[in-house]
Amino acid sequence: MIPSLVSQKAIQKAIDLAKKVAITDTTVLLTGETGTGKEVFAHAIHQERQKSFVAINCSAFSKDLLESEMFGHKAGAFTGATKDQKGLFEEANHGTIFLDEIGEMALDLQAKLLRVLEAGEFIRVGDSKPTKVDVRIIAATNRDLQLEIEKGSFRSDLFYRISVFQIHLPPLRERLNDIEQLAKHFLLSFSLKTNKQVASINSDYFETLKQHTWKGNIRELKNVIERSVILCDNVLNASYLPVEMQLPVKETKTGKTLSAFDLASAEKLHIQKVLNYTGGNKTRAAELLNIALTTLYRKISEYGLDS
Repeated sequence: MIPSLVSQKAIQKAIDLAKKVAITDTTVLLTGETGTGKEVFAHAIHQERQKSFVAINCSAFSKDLLESEMFGHKAGAFTGATKDQKGLFEEANHGTIFLDEIGEMALDLQAKLLRVLEAGEFIRVGDSKPTKVDVRIIAATNRDLQLEIEKGSFRSDLFYRISVFQIHLPPLRERLNDIEQLAKHFLLSFSLKTNKQVASINSDYFETLKQHTWKGNIRELKNVIERSVILCDNVLNASYLPVEMQLPVKETKTGKTLSAFDLASAEKLHIQKVLNYTGGNKTRAAELLNIALTTLYRKISEYGLDS
């Protein structure tokens, strides 16, 4: 099923386009800022096919490693290649491969991808004969590929092949009416995950969410809701949101700002609850808090949470 969590005009066009292309084998390009839900849409488009779905983030690997991950390699192709290895294109044969952040792909790999699109074949690293593959490609990027073409970092011929059917996902700040519905969905999901019952939700909670800029889009909203559920004891209100999100509301209603002591106390309690939730896993806690791991260690030391 295509995502139906939201129905406002800003996203409805993208949903309608996704529904139409889902029943075809057409190559799709999803564009939009980081965190706008491109992989969710890719999954939804693929689900109509009921076949294998493989995803890879092109920005997560070096050029050589990405080539091996995508196309596989023959034994002896490089140090450590002790046996033949299938790539993700072979794993996705007769299904869908999702190439996230395709704008990060090196030019020579772009040429190999173009060959897959044009001839349905590729050559494994260290091999001399082509391997045939029948796979649907859904690509995604948060970059302006037209600008990347002008800069010489993206092939125009590849762009025209992957953008046969293009869907743009608008940022969350342009979909303020969707925030409450998305938040309720995530609240239910994380309540079930944590076995916690949220008795009620105060209106100030949703109003505070709507005032935020959401630079991280839906992904940021999801993380904020998860933290709220972790911290909430019964009734959900704005006090369970990150302190930096609460400040504008407190300033508007009272004309006052929180003191440094209040801020520090709230932050210390917040960090402690998240650490309790992760069982002391600092890497996961830093991820949920949306801060660097080094920052978390500094704050743990500053607040004496390591004792």
